[in-house]
Amino acid sequence: MRMVTEDLIRRNAEHNDCVIFSLEELSLHQQEIEKLEHIDKWCRDLKILYLQNNLIGKIENVSKLKKLEYLNLALNNIEKIENLEGCEWLAKLDLTVNFIGELSSVKTLQYNVHLKELFLMGNPCADFDGYRLFVVATLQQLKWLDGKEIERSERIQALQNYPVVEQQIREQEKAYCLRRAKDKEEARRKLEEQRENEDRKKPSHPDFFGHRYKDSHTAPRSSSESVGHVQAPEIQEEEHNKEKLNESEDDLEFWNKPSLFTPESRLETLRHVEKQRKDQEKLSEKKKKVKPARTLITEDGKALNVNEPKLDFSLKDDEKRNQLILDLAVYRYMDTSLIEVDVQPTYVRVMVKGKPFQLVLPAEVKPDSSSAKRSQTTGHLVICMPKVEEVIIGRTSKPVKATADSPREQSKERSKPVEKLEVDPSKHSYPDVTTIVQEGRHRPRRLGSGHKVVPSEEEADFEDNPEVPPLI
Repeated sequence: MRMVTEDLIRRNAEHNDCVIFSLEELSLHQQEIEKLEHIDKWCRDLKILYLQNNLIGKIENVSKLKKLEYLNLALNNIEKIENLEGCEWLAKLDLTVNFIGELSSVKTLQYNVHLKELFLMGNPCADFDGYRLFVVATLQQLKWLDGKEIERSERIQALQNYPVVEQQIREQEKAYCLRRAKDKEEARRKLEEQRENEDRKKPSHPDFFGHRYKDSHTAPRSSSESVGHVQAPEIQEEEHNKEKLNESEDDLEFWNKPSLFTPESRLETLRHVEKQRKDQEKLSEKKKKVKPARTLITEDGKALNVNEPKLDFSLKDDEKRNQLILDLAVYRYMDTSLIEVDVQPTYVRVMVKGKPFQLVLPAEVKPDSSSAKRSQTTGHLVICMPKVEEVIIGRTSKPVKATADSPREQSKERSKPVEKLEVDPSKHSYPDVTTIVQEGRHRPRRLGSGHKVVPSEEEADFEDNPEVPPLI
């Protein structure tokens, strides 16, 4: 049985940003709802309510909807009009194709003074003699009945013949109620027979002592029995085909069986369809094979390119920052907790909802320095992976060949005497460096060609080495 839940209402209130307390229009048609509840507590401001093509058997829990203007309950299992007095602004009520046999229950709508349109076609009461006259005379505020406008002359005639028409309606209601009671009893008896047949068809399992049980959960099982219960695949397939054949025969028998159009028959059809759907789901689960894990790395350690989630991506080489940038087009509104990133030196792997995306990198990267972020505008996953730094070797005009004796040659070159630059002091003049550190003597003096550099008295440790060339 499908219930009216808060989640169901919110999912059908997307046009109101899933806010239900201020909801003015709600559509819950074709939801297999069997009981009407909670709506008058959660959606007090409703003006339009669609509940057609469900399995609702009683009008209830709508009396607090004071602002309700249109209520659609077509194609349900309603047998009586009731509990609508509180809907003060109700202007249109659709009860097409239900099981309303108590036509006198329309009198409860006399309190709905704003009711202008009413639909009762397709109900058993619509076949009563004097049906339209009775409704027109009972509900004088109506303007339209079953899509046909009520004229003034028709209303006058209905009011004049009301006593006679009312008596006819009551007699037909009484006969209908007797037939309906018999139908209910017959439906109850068929339901009991169906349950007994299902109990007989349940497979029995022998226990250790030879007793047979209908339900395998109640039968005590020994270890030897559990081992012997395992069957060969051929036998299991044969039994499965037999079960499938029996189910198809039962389904064909159900649909070919004559049945009255009653609330019970509608519920029985729903139960049968639900049972078929569940059996089909179980069958598909049995046939479903577990997919082998996708190979991401071969036996010889080679990583493969894999894109199981089928996402668009781009890989850029940022030469300025010496890094690789992977832009993976992850779904924009997907939760980040469903994404796992693993960066390795030669490849990057991203698990998106359990599906692997793996890409082999064109250069070696640093996993520890890599970073992954989600774009706030597009939702894309951006992974920045710095490349491993390479040693840059400068180019020379002539290639240098390294030999085993090169260090020795270099040491020989260093041991050679250094050539000294000889300068003729007679042709050049230069400042006396000995006077640089002396205080009060800032004038440079020029030395003659035949003069020798004499150390000052303040520099007692000065030693004149003739092999050292003078400063220019």
